[in-house]
Amino acid sequence: MTTKHCITRRTFLGYAGTSIAGLLAGLPQAEAAPAAKGESAVFDPDIAVELTAKPRSFALRSGPETPVWSYQMRVIKGDPASVGSSPGGYLGPVLHVRRGQKLRVDFINHIDQSSIVNWHGLHVPADMMGLPRYEVKPGGRYRYEFEVRDRAGTYWYHAMAAGHTPEQVYFGLAGLLVVSDEEEQALALPRGEYDLPLVVQDRTFGDNNRLHYLADTGPEASPAHGSSPQAPEMGGGMMVGGMSSMMTRMMGFFGDSILVNGQPNATLKVATHVYRLRVLNASNARTYKLGWEDGRPLTVIATGGGLLEHPVHKDYVMLTPGQRIELWADFSKDKVGTQLSLMSLAFDGMSGMMESAMGNHRMGGGMMGQMMGRMMDGSSLADGARFPILKVAVTNKADNMLELPQRLSTPTPLRVEDAVNRDNPRTFRVTMGHMQWGFNGRSFQMNEVAPDEIVKLGTTEVWEFVNNMMMAHAIHLHGLQFRVLERHNSPKSAGVVDGYVDAGWEDTVLLMPNERVKLLMHFADFTGNYAYQCHMLEHAAMGLMRNYKVQKLRTPA
Repeated sequence: MTTKHCITRRTFLGYAGTSIAGLLAGLPQAEAAPAAKGESAVFDPDIAVELTAKPRSFALRSGPETPVWSYQMRVIKGDPASVGSSPGGYLGPVLHVRRGQKLRVDFINHIDQSSIVNWHGLHVPADMMGLPRYEVKPGGRYRYEFEVRDRAGTYWYHAMAAGHTPEQVYFGLAGLLVVSDEEEQALALPRGEYDLPLVVQDRTFGDNNRLHYLADTGPEASPAHGSSPQAPEMGGGMMVGGMSSMMTRMMGFFGDSILVNGQPNATLKVATHVYRLRVLNASNARTYKLGWEDGRPLTVIATGGGLLEHPVHKDYVMLTPGQRIELWADFSKDKVGTQLSLMSLAFDGMSGMMESAMGNHRMGGGMMGQMMGRMMDGSSLADGARFPILKVAVTNKADNMLELPQRLSTPTPLRVEDAVNRDNPRTFRVTMGHMQWGFNGRSFQMNEVAPDEIVKLGTTEVWEFVNNMMMAHAIHLHGLQFRVLERHNSPKSAGVVDGYVDAGWEDTVLLMPNERVKLLMHFADFTGNYAYQCHMLEHAAMGLMRNYKVQKLRTPA
């Protein structure tokens, strides 16, 4: 029988700190990375931490411990409370920073594959972003130094590696990064024990509580597996495990167990109070349709780029891989003893979309579409299924003095009128060829940038992403936040449209089959090569990731 885990602020955030002398004793000095573009070569951090990726084991269910890869973090300089651990689960520590602080992170790689840490959602120099071209070999180190420039919000960090990103994230290399600022601190929002992160992932357990992914993957695979991809760039090892493995890499991995904060069958114990729930979808490929089982509405106060201008009330919210939302969850009127469930509600997922595509003679029909449909239909927790994510138990009374603010923030304006290509957006179509995903027919190459992927520093642009495929995709841009301008051909019958929260800043957006979305973005502060990708990680590993380059404007002689 599986073990139920209870999540509280006390169990999730255990602060740890130690002296500089004790931490540095016997440790080699980190090798500094080249000075970041746009940052001073002289860097005096407010917070310095050491972040190590290593194999570990955790008791996630009754029976044997589960081998995982996990991040460990310790404070070298600054407030020890900047780092909170997550006991009982395998996720990385929670890193707390303030806007304007200078952060140094020394990453040490102690897994048997090359890896690097990606700072998802942050606006940082290109060589501080954590892209595969900066990955370090087993035993290697990489130093990040940057100023935190982003608005208060919920961000995260996770592993990236050429050919192995999905595997490394799946087996545990991910954690939360929480940013605060003066605007947020001035609001009467839930704090302390009433401010809780909820990291949602789907996993599959095999024999002896081992996490099941693809053949010859994870911390118990042979070192030779991690030494080099079996195919160039991001497509390494795609044929390992035969047809089933190949289809998983094409479609994405869908597990049959839902974990919250690294724990299966989780229960959140709450008081009769208002909570701030920071929800991250850290799954490899699964999109969730969040809603309360009893039908009460969700009140959204923030998206991936920070607080909304005003609260948004939804019957349900779509959350695709990489996305974050923050909920104002009011349990103050619930009686002690109340139990409710946060659900993923039913919607037309991959199987439904493929059936529609085959009926309309679009891509996905024929033998390939039927085979994919049968595979998804045979899953015990198919894409778009209805299932509980988290149980909530109201266990004690508390005096609640908080009321929902009707104005949350004053976001920085970004006007479409200022876009240099307002009437001619850059268009990126999701494509498929030779069993590789791509944008505009081009799959990932480590350092390649096409002429139409070069932008100018200081400009505002409109980008349009078009998905004529039978599968949904999670479009993510590195290094900036964007605004969603408009959507076209949104599938009204799929049960997802009313769950879009497009009012705030984002770095990841759900793109359903046949849908088009226009995004507005500004390229500020830094030059260099960044990336755009699908954050359904298997899709990116199969080519659905490209570089874009930010160049300085040429000034007249």
